[in-house]
Amino acid sequence: MSLASHEGRSDEQLVAALNAGDSSAFDALYYRHRDWVVRLATRFTGSPDDALDVLQETFAYLFRKFPGFVLSAKMTTFLYPVVRNLSIAARKKRTRERGEEQIVDHAAPADPGNDRAELAVVLAGLPEAQREVLLMRFVDGMSLQEIADALSIPEGTVKSRMHNALGALKTDPRVRKYFE
Repeated sequence: MSLASHEGRSDEQLVAALNAGDSSAFDALYYRHRDWVVRLATRFTGSPDDALDVLQETFAYLFRKFPGFVLSAKMTTFLYPVVRNLSIAARKKRTRERGEEQIVDHAAPADPGNDRAELAVVLAGLPEAQREVLLMRFVDGMSLQEIADALSIPEGTVKSRMHNALGALKTDPRVRKYFE
């Protein structure tokens, strides 16, 4: 089948087609999710080059799951921990190779007129676990249950982290205006 013939098919249908031997279904999965993987990997690594390496490794990992792969959640829920772990490994590798102390300077001063830069600095000040659930929910659009599944933690823990993160943001004078 051609790539165009897979348009409109769900991820579950593409997985079934790939399990049945239709290799073009993998291409459809790749093209459907590659931009999301690159954005997520860039967020974790801080490097567009490393993100492209993570993209390649992520889909190589997925490809090795076939035949016999069973998609028991959304594809993004399945891929999230893969991208996260590969990104962390890439960041550590780059740190070792270059001897860099810090890959991404989260404490870089914000341009006072740039709300996005200011928000990025405030988010960077949150504990990693809180920042991660916020980004998964509001940037990646994942549900609380999908976040719990992707991180292998109880949904209550996700809610607690979200509550604490939003509470911290609401009290920060730099971003309080977004909550009024």
